[in-house]
Amino acid sequence: MAMLRFDDEGAKRTDRLYASPDVVAQRNTVLSLLAPRPGERVLDVGSGPGYLLESIARAVGSEGAARGLDPSAAMNALAAARTADLPWVAFDEGDATALPYPDNSFDAAVSTQVYEYVPDVPAALAEVRRVLRPGGRVLILDTDADSLVWHTADRTLNRRILEAWDEHLAHPRLPRVLPALLQREGFRVTGHHVHPILNPELTPDSFSATQMHIIAEFVAGRRGVTEADVEAWLADLRERAERGEYFYCLNRYLVTAVAP
Repeated sequence: MAMLRFDDEGAKRTDRLYASPDVVAQRNTVLSLLAPRPGERVLDVGSGPGYLLESIARAVGSEGAARGLDPSAAMNALAAARTADLPWVAFDEGDATALPYPDNSFDAAVSTQVYEYVPDVPAALAEVRRVLRPGGRVLILDTDADSLVWHTADRTLNRRILEAWDEHLAHPRLPRVLPALLQREGFRVTGHHVHPILNPELTPDSFSATQMHIIAEFVAGRRGVTEADVEAWLADLRERAERGEYFYCLNRYLVTAVAP
């Protein structure tokens, strides 16, 4: 597995992506389902640039606590700057399979687009169970790679590009097995939800406009995909947009559960 880079430049690009209208809408769905309440202690595993944790912190208020964990120092720096006016927010650098918190520390935990990168998902879920109080809530959002629909003229090339893109994840189809994995760790699954990211047009602030370039940078040289293949794929997507034929849709799957 080859990971995406989350150095300073990668963190800034992720920050721009998370500020897009599509991800703002996704974040609103997450907040609605997680429903953080005043005074609660909430953990965001893989907090990234801190947009979600900032919203959680404002919901729990100064009587609560919002904690973010991310392995990227660059991400944590962006998140800390974003929440500098909220002293009940703190960030830690660490790994999802070894959470640096005592047992029963949190009322709720959330993780968006993280566990699909984690090789040992059961170990990560066991850690979430450990740090949640009995009856604590967890919400996990991840993507099934096969849910991506992208209109292209060359479907064979598009399939090759997306198969190479799969290599950036440990589990490209995690949502299919996530509920069962949660149940094996003792959680009671309380809900299954889907949030589509739909781009019927290619606009500068759309999710797919940024993602297509992230994919292009990653896949060249993988699984026989050449630079020429990538340029042809990008040109095809731009042509679809110019002809009024652009279409992109990706499903994000959310599972909610309660700790025993």
